[in-house]
Amino acid sequence: MNDNMKSGAFSESLIHRKRGVAGISGDILRIAVRDSFRKLDPRTLVRNPVMFVVEIVAALATVILLRDILAGHPGVGFTAQIAFWLWFTVLFANFAEAVAEGRGKAQAENLRRTRTQTQAKRLADPKGRQFESVSALKLKAGDIVLVEAGDTVPSDGEVIEGIASVDESAITGESAPVIRESGGDRSAVTGGTRVLSDWIKVRITAAPGSTFLDRMIALVEGAVRQKTPNEIALNILLAGMTIIFVFATVTIPSFASFAGGSVPVVVLVALFVTLIPTTIGALLSAIGIAGMDRLVKFNVLAMSGRAVEAAGDVDTLLLDKTGTITLGNRQASEFLPLPGVSERELADAAQLASLSDETPEGRSIVVLAKEKYGLRGREMAPLHATFVPFSAQTRMSGVDLEGASIRKGASDSIIAHVRALNPQIRIPAELNNLVEDVALAGGTPLVVANGARLLGVIHLKDIVKGGIRERFAALRRMGIRTVMITGDNPVTAAAIAAESGVDDFLAQATPEDKLALIRKEQANGKLVAMCGDGTNDAPALAQADVGVAMQTGTQAAREAGNMVDLDSDPTKLIEVVMIGKQLLITRGALTTFSIANDVAKYFAIIPAMFAAFYPSLNILNVMHLQTPQSAILSAIIFNAFIIIALIPLALRGVRYRPQTAGRLLFRNLMIYGVGGVVVPFIGIKLIDIVISAVGLA
Repeated sequence: MNDNMKSGAFSESLIHRKRGVAGISGDILRIAVRDSFRKLDPRTLVRNPVMFVVEIVAALATVILLRDILAGHPGVGFTAQIAFWLWFTVLFANFAEAVAEGRGKAQAENLRRTRTQTQAKRLADPKGRQFESVSALKLKAGDIVLVEAGDTVPSDGEVIEGIASVDESAITGESAPVIRESGGDRSAVTGGTRVLSDWIKVRITAAPGSTFLDRMIALVEGAVRQKTPNEIALNILLAGMTIIFVFATVTIPSFASFAGGSVPVVVLVALFVTLIPTTIGALLSAIGIAGMDRLVKFNVLAMSGRAVEAAGDVDTLLLDKTGTITLGNRQASEFLPLPGVSERELADAAQLASLSDETPEGRSIVVLAKEKYGLRGREMAPLHATFVPFSAQTRMSGVDLEGASIRKGASDSIIAHVRALNPQIRIPAELNNLVEDVALAGGTPLVVANGARLLGVIHLKDIVKGGIRERFAALRRMGIRTVMITGDNPVTAAAIAAESGVDDFLAQATPEDKLALIRKEQANGKLVAMCGDGTNDAPALAQADVGVAMQTGTQAAREAGNMVDLDSDPTKLIEVVMIGKQLLITRGALTTFSIANDVAKYFAIIPAMFAAFYPSLNILNVMHLQTPQSAILSAIIFNAFIIIALIPLALRGVRYRPQTAGRLLFRNLMIYGVGGVVVPFIGIKLIDIVISAVGLA
């Protein structure tokens, strides 16, 4: 992923604040500390089964502490420390979740102010300009509002009249304004954006509470995030493990009694907490929230956590050619003259025909003629030039000068034009050959004629984006199949596909073709991702497992997708997949670490508990901890601190590298599996040394 990718407007409120731990602002850390105590409410904590159980045993340890204090028990100091660190374990888990939620809440607060403070000019008569000023919150679907220069668009809608320049930086983070007008694929406007010039009439399409801003506010606040299927499954597994260790722990007093001894309840509590997977239980929610937050910072809004996870499991990626694989603007690359015509003559005619052409293709023809042959723009007034604009009917454009009538356009249109001027003209075979060669190379041929005389062909080339071939190779290593979607003919599509390195392509694609391709892939057990911006993309976006709609697209496309790209950058679909994989890898890595570090805690606490009854267990005290009390206390303290130590990793995510599943599994086992065993041995031993030195145990 591109580390230099800018953050969107969502995170602007955080950029100017003082940074705290791991790049989190001090305000967020202070709020997170407060929320850590608020989340001690059992009704809130019950959503996290592991930490809910830890809270129960912490409360039990506190009751035992109070009993020992009242009874004057000599071991009250040890019990107090156990109770203290158990409560800290719960608080650290709450803190991890609160930090992840805090970033979203800070972002949502700015959005909420925009939503509640905006006034709308609601029209009584859609054809008139008389309006009443009402709160944006009172608008309902079907209302018509007038938005003039300087006004904020009050809610999501479609432009039904007018044209205006709109500042969408509050949503997309892009400073460059965009044009919104009635009709076509650029008619959708979003609440919270601002009209810079002219005016538009907007039909509100969102019901109260369901606008784009409302959805963003809800989705960036971690507190309302729905758990994903994988997260639910892992929670069930952790709850099951916790129940197993409950039964294991309650049977221990019987074994101790059989050996002629007893185990204090507070020690059993400590053993139980070190046995259950508290580390991943504490961080699981934070990992999911942070995954969605990383998408938000990347200016992609996921409508559900399910979509983020699905992105991590994608097998097939459908990508539009234009703007995704290619730059989107065809560029003139060479002039191919017919026999008897010099390149300079062809270039001169092509440039004259393109001087009034403001399209990227037309400008590239002028630039190529200038750079290659030194032909510069000339004063056209003395030549009494009349420019002929391009039209869909004629499929050509050009210029009429004194003594010349130059046209450029599609080959069949130019041939028809010259035949209309000279029915007896013979079309040279060389022209057909040049046209076919350009098409086979993946380009677009434009034929140039001066009157009834054919001059040659301009080669317009789709420029494949730099580095795109390497990115597709990386996706291939990840096991993802890439398919290019294009309206080009199969010959042109095949040439672009070969140059860019995609695995397959769908040429002359219609909405029905896209939908059929997605269904075919899904029928074969594949997860499919695609992006789109038009109404004709809506069926495919709705069918795809991950549908990324462009913010600048139509309302239908945005409602059909389960993600919205606020920058409207189709190439971001590749990054979305990588963020999804990073979420899954982070969860897997920390789960591996959590289970592995329990092994070391067993070596610390079990010998301390049973060595007095079963001296042979002393062989397991490989860390040579000072006393049974210091061993138990060291394990509990480490159990609490490892949670807060892993919070930055849970929020940042484990770095993802494109590689096969086998290599990825091996890497995670070596780093987080072996590390999960080694780190607790070192940490518990160091804590044991410290607490023994200061006389805490």
